[in-house]
Amino acid sequence: MSHLLEGPVLEGTLVRLEPLEHRHAADLAVAAEENRGSYAYTWVPRAHEVGDYVDAQLARAATGRLAPYAQISLASGRAVGATSYWEPRSWRGDERLDAVEVGFTWLAASAQGTGVNAEAKLLLFRHAFEEWDVSRVDLKTDARNSRSRAAIESVGARFEGVLRNWSRSWAPGEEGRLRDSAIFSITAEEWPARRALLERRVARFRARTA
Repeated sequence: MSHLLEGPVLEGTLVRLEPLEHRHAADLAVAAEENRGSYAYTWVPRAHEVGDYVDAQLARAATGRLAPYAQISLASGRAVGATSYWEPRSWRGDERLDAVEVGFTWLAASAQGTGVNAEAKLLLFRHAFEEWDVSRVDLKTDARNSRSRAAIESVGARFEGVLRNWSRSWAPGEEGRLRDSAIFSITAEEWPARRALLERRVARFRARTA
């Protein structure tokens, strides 16, 4: 059957994930223009492109295949990046959502390494496994993106392999080319241990800011 993704507000102690709207555009424009050195393989809009970016994400959301979020830093109250649920999949035909991807993720340089990413993943994974009862959450990135691969592994996802020529390249100068994608996942059986890992990691970040 066909599943339509609808992501609710998800709130932690460091970050709140709000369904993406145009009211987030001004903050995202500022966030996107911080140090862009970590975006070599990830497309992040420039400030003047943020309006079109939000339009594009909302158009994808209208198909039911994407639930985009703004990542709101609770320390500042400002949107510091974006993320999404993506590609809902069901194989058993019994009304259950079997799998979903977490992707379209980026953070302002100032929000990286602050625990925002770890807690956002905790919130997204927890909702997918415990509310939607999925069997699998997957994540993917450009196989060359060692920084992104390390970040994905740090939240407990297991590397499964590289799919060659799997999706569009977002690297500068590679317009029209395909990239190899590194695929990671967490399964429902692994989730309790991964949840405990993420909760401990977020607690350490929280203690630093207390």
